[in-house]
Amino acid sequence: MARPAGPGREALLRAGFRVAGERGLAGMSVNAVVEAAGMAKGAFYQHFADRRAFVVALHRIYHDELTRLVLAAVDGLEPGAARLSAGMHAYLDACAATEGTRGMLIQARTELDLLDETRLRNDLIVELCIPDVAAAGWPDPEPITRMMIAMIGDVCLHEMFDGRRHDRLRAAVLELVVKDS
Repeated sequence: MARPAGPGREALLRAGFRVAGERGLAGMSVNAVVEAAGMAKGAFYQHFADRRAFVVALHRIYHDELTRLVLAAVDGLEPGAARLSAGMHAYLDACAATEGTRGMLIQARTELDLLDETRLRNDLIVELCIPDVAAAGWPDPEPITRMMIAMIGDVCLHEMFDGRRHDRLRAAVLELVVKDS
């Protein structure tokens, strides 16, 4: 049975984000995590049943924080173009500033242990954005919202690999989604 949260668990999670940022999920072994945390391997298994449970915990923490930041950025805004823009910029800026984006966002799509988590998170974001896309004039907003999320993910890739913000790509996403505004 895994131990409750505490300093050891937090140290492992912080190390996991560092390892994910440096090596990606493919390079994230239990050995790499405990080495980065300066802990014994046995400590890992006191807090997590296995690598899968650890990676799922990292994924949830990462996305909970991104969601919190986006929701704070759009708080009080009416559904529509301004809220879509604020949410997209908050999300992309947070991805650029958050350790572990490479692993938790980009490689998570191909990590078998995270397929269900990734799909659940995308479904949540779709539900949050549907009112904005509907307000932008789309009579069937769900598929457009899914495509918008995929486009924003691609912008994230470009920004991460280029190490800079791509305002033209961000604007293009909004132009494609927001009809005649």
